[in-house]
Amino acid sequence: MNEKKYNWFKIADHINELSFGDNNIAVAETKDKKICIGKHNEQLFAFAFKCPHAGGFLAEGHIDALGNVVCPLHRYKYNMANGRNTSGEGYYLKHWPVEQREDGIYVGMGESSVWNIFR
Repeated sequence: MNEKKYNWFKIADHINELSFGDNNIAVAETKDKKICIGKHNEQLFAFAFKCPHAGGFLAEGHIDALGNVVCPLHRYKYNMANGRNTSGEGYYLKHWPVEQREDGIYVGMGESSVWNIFR
């Protein structure tokens, strides 16, 4: 089996350091780039800061009852776990695994894409 390898980047010492708004979305930085951290049903998800459709700031959107992040510009919806567009437009949202460890919160980014993950 071909297991994907990740470089893990610490984004916070504790979940309380992430500033989740009423929309359950926080902004974090890794490698001097902004990403979003979504919280739904006590799980954390990492995904791109901007919507792949028109560049809307996803941190200004919201998470719906099904756990999709909703872009504030055109209401396109994305599954935070797999990046799939759930509202039917065919776009794909970049996303990364998140681990809560004893010493902090980490985001895993693929080895080949660490420097080219943001648009």
